[in-house]
Amino acid sequence: MTTFDMLGLAQPLLNAIQKLGYTNPTQIQDTAIPHLMNGFDLMGVAQTGGGKTAAFLLPIIHRLIEENEKTVAAKPRCIILAPTRELAQQIGNAVRDFTKGEKVFHTVIFGGSPYKQQLQQLQRGVHIVVATPGRLMDHMERGSIKFDDVHTLVLDEADRMLDMGFIHDVKKIAALMPQQRQTVMFSATMSKAVRQLAQGLLHKPKEVEAARENSVANTIDHRVMHMKQKDKSKLLSHLLEDPTLKKVLIFTRTKAMADRLCDNLKEGGHKVDAIHGDRQQSARQRVLRAFRSGNIELLVATDVAARGIDVADISHVINYDMPLEGDSYVHRIGRTGRAGQTGVALSFCTDGESDLLQVIERTIKQRVEVEADHPFHAEPLPFKSGGNQKRRFGGGGKPAGGNRKFGGARKKPDGGFKKAEGGFKKRTEGGFKKKAADGGNFKKTAAKSNHRKNGSAPAKRRAA
Repeated sequence: MTTFDMLGLAQPLLNAIQKLGYTNPTQIQDTAIPHLMNGFDLMGVAQTGGGKTAAFLLPIIHRLIEENEKTVAAKPRCIILAPTRELAQQIGNAVRDFTKGEKVFHTVIFGGSPYKQQLQQLQRGVHIVVATPGRLMDHMERGSIKFDDVHTLVLDEADRMLDMGFIHDVKKIAALMPQQRQTVMFSATMSKAVRQLAQGLLHKPKEVEAARENSVANTIDHRVMHMKQKDKSKLLSHLLEDPTLKKVLIFTRTKAMADRLCDNLKEGGHKVDAIHGDRQQSARQRVLRAFRSGNIELLVATDVAARGIDVADISHVINYDMPLEGDSYVHRIGRTGRAGQTGVALSFCTDGESDLLQVIERTIKQRVEVEADHPFHAEPLPFKSGGNQKRRFGGGGKPAGGNRKFGGARKKPDGGFKKAEGGFKKRTEGGFKKKAADGGNFKKTAAKSNHRKNGSAPAKRRAA
């Protein structure tokens, strides 16, 4: 087994690693660090929570310690680009932890934070700049930062950078840097667009990949809950009565829905707040601090905010709106089941969203078990990839086409979701609650066969 002292890192770094409680390098650290220490460009593919931040930071800090050079005003030695403010701050915190007591200086710059303080830090001189592309472009155009002395460029979460439309900014920034530099890219996925970006920026890179055989941590219990669109809010309220849901992250597709759901939950007496791209940076940081400390128990978020949420002990991730892509599912549920802890991922799936569920199952390479033991269960309609049924964003509403009828008896798809022999597997400790038929208190009950009444057509839903 590889240990950190076998990787050739400077002694001050080894001391910092020991103080932080790390014992052995993760898979991505073990494979990436030797290549970076030898000066190669690198393309890394790793899931969130695999230790990739330390994988690129440790070799950078090692080099800066060895160089032992003074800072030069407005001329950093290393640029690290991150797609979101939260991720940039996470990286900045890691730099701080690894460089305590050393003369290695850094700053974090992003939109929503005052220019004056950022300008002062850049003029004072730093070795490492961690930045979001937009704000770095602003400083570049103002002339407050120069890239003449940059020897290392890092693009973290390159796939999300592309999704958010930063590709042109990234290319402009890279074009102003010396040709003789080390360039590092990390991505959770290796799409065609990511590979094309890598080909344009990297020179004969080493490629490393970790944990792709499972895509997600094996400590997460995946479940899907089928219901009518009109029953989604009722089901969420029902689930939140369960005391085992202690720190819950709830995902919606849109910022408007996040705010609307947050307001509804507040009216229900829950300690909840929302985080998304439209909120001011100070508000986002305040919300994350409250979530970490337990002052709020529920956090409603959008996909853009997902990767910036670094909060320990999240017990459940609830996909109130099904993600539109398998990779988005991986990033959402990657907030739970971290560092060996167990977590639960619950997805709300309405009529017309079976194709989204299939995409998720193909992405994570496993079947998502149906959780039918709740008062609002509705059997899923078959999805016919070659038929005239169209996907309806958000589910519910009338059928998009064809002669499919609602109400009455429905058949499950051939080979569709069936209850496993002997009943569902054991749920997380405490289980879910089922409302008593007499309208009394919620009680824990054993899983039992579901009986569904013939329903009327689900209510139309306005586009969010």
